[in-house]
Amino acid sequence: MRFFSFVAVGIFTFFTGAVPNTIHAKVEKFEITSRTSFAEGTKFGDTGTYELLRGKVYFSLDPALRQNKQVVDLQFVKPDSDGLVRFFADLVILTPTNPAKSNGAVLYDVNNRGNMRTLDFFNNAQGGNSLDTKTHAGNGFLMKHGWTVISSGWDGELLAGSTRLKLYPPTLGKDITGVVRYEFTLGEGKEGGSITGAGHGAFQYDDTKISAATLTKRPHARAARTLIPRAQWFMETTEMNNSRPAEQKKIEIHLATKGEQGQIYELIYTAHSPQVHGTCFTSVRDLIDAVKTGKGKGNPLQINGKSFLKRAHAFGISQAGRYLREFLYSGFNESESGTKVFDGLIPHVSGGGMGSFNHRFAQPTRFSGQRLNHDYPVDRFPFAYARQKHPFRDLEDGLLTQARESRTAPKIVHTQSSSEYWHRAGSLTHTDPLGVHDTRMPRNVRLYTFGGTQHGPAKYPASRGNAAYPKNPADFRPLMRSILLKLDGWVKGQSMPASVYPTLRSGTLVHWEQHSVGFPELPGVSYPTVIHQPNDWYYGVNWDSNQSEVQLHPPQMRNDYRVLVPKVDLDGNEIGCLQPPEVAVALGTYASWNLYPESHPAYPDLVGLSGAFFPFETTKAAREESGDPRRSIQERYPTQQKFVSALEAVCKQLVKRGFLLDSEVHVLLEKYGKRYLDLTGLPEN
Repeated sequence: MRFFSFVAVGIFTFFTGAVPNTIHAKVEKFEITSRTSFAEGTKFGDTGTYELLRGKVYFSLDPALRQNKQVVDLQFVKPDSDGLVRFFADLVILTPTNPAKSNGAVLYDVNNRGNMRTLDFFNNAQGGNSLDTKTHAGNGFLMKHGWTVISSGWDGELLAGSTRLKLYPPTLGKDITGVVRYEFTLGEGKEGGSITGAGHGAFQYDDTKISAATLTKRPHARAARTLIPRAQWFMETTEMNNSRPAEQKKIEIHLATKGEQGQIYELIYTAHSPQVHGTCFTSVRDLIDAVKTGKGKGNPLQINGKSFLKRAHAFGISQAGRYLREFLYSGFNESESGTKVFDGLIPHVSGGGMGSFNHRFAQPTRFSGQRLNHDYPVDRFPFAYARQKHPFRDLEDGLLTQARESRTAPKIVHTQSSSEYWHRAGSLTHTDPLGVHDTRMPRNVRLYTFGGTQHGPAKYPASRGNAAYPKNPADFRPLMRSILLKLDGWVKGQSMPASVYPTLRSGTLVHWEQHSVGFPELPGVSYPTVIHQPNDWYYGVNWDSNQSEVQLHPPQMRNDYRVLVPKVDLDGNEIGCLQPPEVAVALGTYASWNLYPESHPAYPDLVGLSGAFFPFETTKAAREESGDPRRSIQERYPTQQKFVSALEAVCKQLVKRGFLLDSEVHVLLEKYGKRYLDLTGLPEN
């Protein structure tokens, strides 16, 4: 739990707006700048057509309120004359043209780095934020079920001038300085590049201290750093079009020599003007509270002055899933008036982490992996929803602690690919931090591990990209559509399927080395010798006491937490998990990991967030010739009809258990029936 005590000087007024009627104003106004028909006026079953609204939402915060005291540095922002701090965010709303056709629920899309993800995920739609064609509606799943979809800017690190949804948070003045660290890679032969990801900014450096900046390189995350002489590189800052004075800048590094593939570069310098980025949590809290209560000038989601949306759920993928875990942990599911904000949360493929969201000089795009960003303050205690003891310090905590104290705990459906166990410390969500015992799963939490899947399904036919093996195409999205509807039913008092994940007690959660996992020896395949293992990093006294500021760059290593992975069957497919139909009736091994090729400088590291697909040989003769110990496709399913029949039986069981909609079955049978023919080369029968 956070407790903030450090002192700062120098403050900066970020935004001045109209004086509200009350000191407790939250959303002051909605500013809708465009209102158009979604998907060219397509009708979505009984729900009918949808409207697409774009604009901005304006917030005000009282720093003295208990519910706002978790925001790091908010007390150092100079308020307006009425004592409130103001800021705003981009806003997108998709809602039925006829509000009476709404299902009464909002699905908040916690966009990933400013990009909306609910439509491409649940609707199999074209990705992106333009939302201007029928392809952006996809199969129309969310619309046919009457959901109102809302997304707003919550990431203040994004650069101006793009379609990404952005938060415009309060910012402190130039006299507030601190050391920052940016890790990046350069392509082979490149002499320079951005120190952040595409579309992301960096904190402006302090000109008086830039000569003390350092640049290092290292081949692997925990390898020794090699200092690059200061005369061999320089930094360049670019102002973006339409940017505001307090926004972050595009900063690039330029080398006197060509960059090296496989090297991890790290730039450390003194910066100024940190954002008060914890407002990323209050902005979403207050937006959804306004949506449910009908508050806020110009609120477009009302009938006769009252909101038609009574239930609210949030869905976030990866970074956005980690956002939800920290939102919950930090107590932001309690509104300023003490009510529950979100009724349901789905943190998807977040692994065991939170994020760099609410501390001085926060970098929200940072994750933590086996190779890249390994030592950023992301994978940190507490990992589990239930309260646990810290293994190395006198501390007890859990992600649900504050929500329980305020009686605002939502229903939580934590979903993860099995790749999260290798890349994102997924096992720590349901074991103690040292991997000795299974943890107790709270009654308001369900956890589903999708066996044989990677962070996001690869396209089929799968390509290798930068990896040694073809990536994993197994798709958990059909299961997720049913899970979303089940969550809404759970909130309304209906039953929710029991959790499905590997456990120590059942023997399906084991140490990650090959002999423990039971992964078969496959011709031409090397098993990993590394895994993402979080550490209880030391970032300085302020971080240890209240997680308010990272002072030590790079951090000091202390003790590792212990991660585990799912055990596999004789084919190398994971057990103890919720298997998508194509994994349950497999045509190959769906691995949760992938490696760099032996010729790559990054070998033997894991290719981040990737799994692998190793198809079975077509015939017995082919497998005997290659030395493959797994039975061939024809030994399992001599004909397409036998394969499809086995697949149909699995699909029907998933429907019965509540993990698959009956309407999905024929689509999956057709899709994977074709894949059987593709892999075997046999004619259709």
